[in-house]
Amino acid sequence: MFILLFIVYTFTVLENLLIVALIVRNPRLWKPMYIFLGNLSFLEIWYISVTLPNFLATVFSGNPEISYIGCITQLFTFTFLGATECFLLAVMAYDRYLAICKPLHYSLTMQNSYVFCLIVFSWFIGLFTPILPIAFLCQMDFCGSNQIDHYFCDAAPLVRLACGNIRAKTLVDFIVSLIVLTSSLSVIFVSYICIIWNIINMSSSSKGRSKAFSTCTSHLAVVCLFYGSMSFTYIRVAEGSSFSTNKVISVFYSVITPMLNPVIYTLRNEDVRIALHKALSAKKTIGP
Repeated sequence: MFILLFIVYTFTVLENLLIVALIVRNPRLWKPMYIFLGNLSFLEIWYISVTLPNFLATVFSGNPEISYIGCITQLFTFTFLGATECFLLAVMAYDRYLAICKPLHYSLTMQNSYVFCLIVFSWFIGLFTPILPIAFLCQMDFCGSNQIDHYFCDAAPLVRLACGNIRAKTLVDFIVSLIVLTSSLSVIFVSYICIIWNIINMSSSSKGRSKAFSTCTSHLAVVCLFYGSMSFTYIRVAEGSSFSTNKVISVFYSVITPMLNPVIYTLRNEDVRIALHKALSAKKTIGP
């Protein structure tokens, strides 16, 4: 298990670093779509690093312990980054909407200052998302077992260790999760309804429609994978769903999604493939 998880973690960090480096070093990729993609890859590095290295240390040492402060910090950071990814994916859907439905106004609207504001907004809202749930958690008393039935400090397994009435805490977690998921998903849903309607009514050839669809399919694949697993875990947890099932599903959005995102975007994006090919060709040229 240690070897498998170590390979997954190393591969995920390296491929996301590669995407960030390609975008930073290639002026051809200094466009809103790729700036958002670079931010997403940067986020994924930290997102998987919040949980997996600690779990790897646990597997390697055989000492499955974490301090109370460390546990709360892990939960805060994990929630913050997860919420930020939701809003970043929504912003990316909005960017695709403007590019396809408002092409003549796209360059005027998506200027550097506006792109910067959208990115800062995503990170800022994400940062404030866990404050209320963490505040409620810190006011709870913990007694009896201190065994967390999970591979990282998530909200649900911590609440199960609390004493007394947990209804208020559970309700707060559910409402915050619902607000984050529904608000970001609404932007994505409306954006793609407009995109699909615009593509259907295109007067151009089928090749033009195919090109328009191809710019969105990779983003949709990431959205379905990430939101599907997140919704299953955080919305259904209030309905008493199987906790073992939730642990398995959490692996998808905390480990599998950060690993697959760069692969999905890189394999389907021609500009990124060209930049990668040029970078590799240049390395061979200057090499020994």
